[in-house]
Amino acid sequence: MVFTVIRIFFAINGIVGCTFLIPVLTALACREYQVLPSFVIPMTTSIVLAVIFIIAGRKTKIRLNNRSAFIVVALAWISASLFSAIPLYASGAIPRLADAVFESTSGFSTTGATILNDIESLPRSINLWRCETHWLGGMGIVALTVALLPIMGVGGFQLIKAETTGPEKGKLTPKITNTAKILWILYVSMTAVETLLLKIAGMDFIDALSHAFATLSTGGFSTKNASIGYYKSAPIDWIIIIFMFLAGINFSLYYYLFTGKLSEIKKDSEMKVYIAIIVAVSLTITAIELPRYSSVLQSLRFSTFQVITLITTTGFSTADYTLWHPASQVLIFMLFFIGGSSGSTSGGIKVIRITIVAKQLYNEVKRMLHPHGVFSIRINQRAGRKDVVFNVTAFLFAYFALIVISTFISALAGIDIFTSFTASTSMLGNFGPAFNKLGPSCNYSWLPDAIKWWYCFIMLTGRLEIYTMLIFFFPSFWKK
Repeated sequence: MVFTVIRIFFAINGIVGCTFLIPVLTALACREYQVLPSFVIPMTTSIVLAVIFIIAGRKTKIRLNNRSAFIVVALAWISASLFSAIPLYASGAIPRLADAVFESTSGFSTTGATILNDIESLPRSINLWRCETHWLGGMGIVALTVALLPIMGVGGFQLIKAETTGPEKGKLTPKITNTAKILWILYVSMTAVETLLLKIAGMDFIDALSHAFATLSTGGFSTKNASIGYYKSAPIDWIIIIFMFLAGINFSLYYYLFTGKLSEIKKDSEMKVYIAIIVAVSLTITAIELPRYSSVLQSLRFSTFQVITLITTTGFSTADYTLWHPASQVLIFMLFFIGGSSGSTSGGIKVIRITIVAKQLYNEVKRMLHPHGVFSIRINQRAGRKDVVFNVTAFLFAYFALIVISTFISALAGIDIFTSFTASTSMLGNFGPAFNKLGPSCNYSWLPDAIKWWYCFIMLTGRLEIYTMLIFFFPSFWKK
């Protein structure tokens, strides 16, 4: 079992190493020769090690139990975050190790929090790599490896279950490798379309690709200090609004769309609630902020952008919501406790969990009025199971307990309570921006190194939906 874990571990890192080729080609095209060794050396090393271990175990059939699957996924995400920090640190773009690891972890976890004060001064290849880490982490590095290496098909479902989001995990096709391939083909296709549209709207190709990476992954890194607000372009804003919205939807629904299973889409409870929240909150903030903008359309554009960028946990900005009306800020803060859909690239609690809890609350009220009645929640027009409710309840307890613990640890470092609380909520939900000293116009560079390392753990815990990381702290996990 140990050799199997090591073999998969090096295979995953080899796949990540192959993705260094994109910034390498960018560095060559932009004549940024000084950063090439920072990419080429770790890329070559990881690929060579991956090939060695794949060949060495080619006759060994991979079998994974639940315990080894959790170990592989956790190690894969930790090592990918450390590995992707090498170009940032070795190139001198981010000269401090804690900062480089924070930036790369924020990238892979699709959080989008940055320690950089002047993003535009970085080499373009480095900036593209930052955004590419989002893209890799958005759909999942383990899912990518399963899709590209059929040799890992055995046991692949356990791996993807430990990485994907939402209270219930399933397969679109009988073979998990085919499911992973379908999801990645959809992901790549949507990225290509957005890149083309952003190029047409006025971005150059590298910026268009970078922002497409960051949008479809709901990550939020930008190549500009002012984020999307730099462009002051309504077409660019609306393109990104549309693709953030699409990225926040369960990707399984796109598979149903292309295979003609429209009934599965029509009865999807989560998508209905997701759309309803976006429409209701966007229109309300548009009305509240109307005096601030020159027209209804402009107010709608800025309000909708901020609502979708936060509910999908992307973290782009075109306006500083901390300067908005207090009522608007309350609605914005509410989004920090929702997140996108399960099976999407978004972080947060997820709309489906909020829906399940709300339906269960309604049932409990009815049960008080009718003690002998039998009530069950209905999700996707089917009666829900009690074990799903229990799962969601346990998840919410762990989620808010971690926010409280993280807030306390942040406060121990001398950070004020509101900044500590909103930052902890942002890190665990993979949102990026917070409030107060860590609002959308600020960054995380001023935090103590100890807090940066802690936030790295919290970001990965949030991306892997808590259990995959916390399970290692339970003694029963280590018992045979």
